[in-house]
Amino acid sequence: MPVWLRNVLALFLILAFSASFYYFFIRPYAYRWKPCGGQKEYGVCMPCCYDVHGIDVSHYQGRIDWEELFAQNQETDFPIEFIFMKATEGATLGDDTFQKNFALAHKYGFIRGAYHFFSPKTDALKQAEFFIKTVTLRKGDLPPVLDVELTGRKSKSELQKSLKIWLDRVEAHYKVKPILYTSHKFKTKYLNDPSFDVYPYWIAHYYVDSVKYAGKWYFWQHTDVGSVKGIKEEVDLNVFNGTLEDLEALTIK
Repeated sequence: MPVWLRNVLALFLILAFSASFYYFFIRPYAYRWKPCGGQKEYGVCMPCCYDVHGIDVSHYQGRIDWEELFAQNQETDFPIEFIFMKATEGATLGDDTFQKNFALAHKYGFIRGAYHFFSPKTDALKQAEFFIKTVTLRKGDLPPVLDVELTGRKSKSELQKSLKIWLDRVEAHYKVKPILYTSHKFKTKYLNDPSFDVYPYWIAHYYVDSVKYAGKWYFWQHTDVGSVKGIKEEVDLNVFNGTLEDLEALTIK
């Protein structure tokens, strides 16, 4: 092979690799490195203009120093008002930090919520019963949350049918419509049926300046790399689309 051709091929491979690396590893997260046009807190640029902020946690965050977390609220312009905690996954997997965190969130005056990570390959009714058995919600708590991120290779109609079984059973038990958590893309692709628009929508949409979803939404999980005092690991940050009074109105009566 001529030297010039070998050099051209080498240059082509370098350019192709660089373009692929940028497309898959840099471009989706470019928002992290953009200049912060607003106020920065919790290690990230906070979205404008929301008054009510919160986090969500699971066993991935490890042991939480609730006293330090509470004290932080006295020092910031973006106090944490609400906390969602993972309670269950599938029909048998409980989060081993849930009960302690759920109790301590109430003790320190946070508005608390519990969520279930849906497993498409597991019987939906069994999942609902497992959540109900695990989670006791009281006055002032947020409605139960269904976290939907996977299809489990189910068809769109099969997935929707399974989700409705969980949602209907849980609503019948707690007497309140559950919150539906999923990403912007997942919602528009798999849950665009009007029957799912009746649930309070919690949207996961990272590295954007604002929510582009055209429908009604209540919560926005805007980053997964927040740094919060009292929590050693990175944590998801959220905002509520309304006032604190609106959030309290959403809680169980």
